Amino acid sequence: QVQLVESGGGLVQPGGSLRLSCAASGSIFSLNRMGWYRQAPGKERELVAVPTGGGDSLYTDSVKGRFTISRDKNTVWLQMNSLKPEDSAVYYCTCTAQAVGSPYEHDYWGQGTQVTVSS
Repeated sequence: QVQLVESGGGLVQPGGSLRLSCAASGSIFSLNRMGWYRQAPGKERELVAVPTGGGDSLYTDSVKGRFTISRDKNTVWLQMNSLKPEDSAVYYCTCTAQAVGSPYEHDYWGQGTQVTVSS
């Protein structure tokens, strides 16, 4: 009912930049929060960034000053600068939405996009 599709991942050298994008589509009645998580091999999935409203955003400490999240309606971007090898992970877009015909609000996840930072 709600689909999220990420794009923009790839292989980049340390210090490089990537911009991820995610678009939500489907029978969406309301779309609340959108954000980015990531998961590296052997590690738990962690929050990377999420807009908190009023133009403010929340970032995990390890990416502060390097990553920037932005959103316009059903699309969210993650600009990643000064990338480090430890940023390598599968990045997932997420949203909280209510689908048309559903009385409930649910969390939805994209399929993930691989980001690899390596020399």
